Amino acid sequence: MTSTPLFDSYTMGDLSLKNRIAMAPMTRGRAGDTRIPNELMAEHYFQRSSAGLIITEATVISTQGIGWIGSPGIYTEEMAAGWRLVTDRVKPTGSHIFLQLWHCGRASHSDFHDGELPVSASAVKLQGDQIHTPLGKKDYETPRAMTIEEIGATVADYRRAAQLAHDADFSGIEVHSANGYLVNQFLDSRTNKRDDQYGGSLENKTRFLLEVLAAVTEVWPSQRVGVRLSPNGVFNDMGSKDFRETFLYVIQQLSKLNLAYVHIMDGLAFGFHEKGEPMTLAEFRVHYPGTIVGNCGYTQAEAEERIAAGHADIAAFGRPFISNPDLLERMKNGWPLAPFDDMSLWYTPGPEGYTDYPPYSG
Repeated sequence: MTSTPLFDSYTMGDLSLKNRIAMAPMTRGRAGDTRIPNELMAEHYFQRSSAGLIITEATVISTQGIGWIGSPGIYTEEMAAGWRLVTDRVKPTGSHIFLQLWHCGRASHSDFHDGELPVSASAVKLQGDQIHTPLGKKDYETPRAMTIEEIGATVADYRRAAQLAHDADFSGIEVHSANGYLVNQFLDSRTNKRDDQYGGSLENKTRFLLEVLAAVTEVWPSQRVGVRLSPNGVFNDMGSKDFRETFLYVIQQLSKLNLAYVHIMDGLAFGFHEKGEPMTLAEFRVHYPGTIVGNCGYTQAEAEERIAAGHADIAAFGRPFISNPDLLERMKNGWPLAPFDDMSLWYTPGPEGYTDYPPYSG
């Protein structure tokens, strides 16, 4: 049996985690047309609750934030009640679970919005693959730049979602500011061409994120709020030449807020924008003394190296958890992992490819 810091307990703010392994957020599309979480989702998370920290799949904060078929929401009381099915199963296991708050921004389509264009920081079209909409696979559209009034309303949507997450008995929330979704679209000069108080300078580009954090910490203490960043990521057509300057500024601002953690995708497993040398956790650690959750295609050895070096405090695993609900036990005992590279059932409805993976049996 392997003994490494990954399996040690860890104190994160006022929470005691039973180990330093997190289940990373992964969209799986099992909430259906209602976007209300259900018993099947509760079983999925329960099966993987050996992780000390579970971060849920991205969960939209409003109808305007929708951009994925079957993804869950957190903007009605019915959705909060659905999520309560999940927290009621997970929390008795001793695992803590944070709800990831999401707005897709330009990574959406008018088919999700009754013909209305998706919104973003600026009217900059996402270049790349097509998007799956309720009416089929289609090209991305040029989004509409959000008005000042809409930005304020969206900040209020985040606060409302934070309150509903609190009502659903989560341990905390994570503000999704990565992977080319709305908050990331404000941070990145590739997508933010504004000339008002939300664009131009580093201070202005970071303003939306900080306003969202100010709003959600009216509901939650800051030490129950996390933020996810993807400084190296190219997903959803992201990446600017000033990425290093931008994200060092962002981390310096976040270091003042006494957050639960900052969740940083430092690996290059899912693409790199190649606008400079990739940023590392060590670079962020210089500016951020609090809890860092490292993530992005880690092997067990890579995760252990980052924790041993003090660059990360928690290691998040995503895809290995799909086909290995007992991932922690497999790692601890040196058991082989079931393969997780067959994507054919990742986003389909029903239990197949979701809750039907058996634990290791030798």
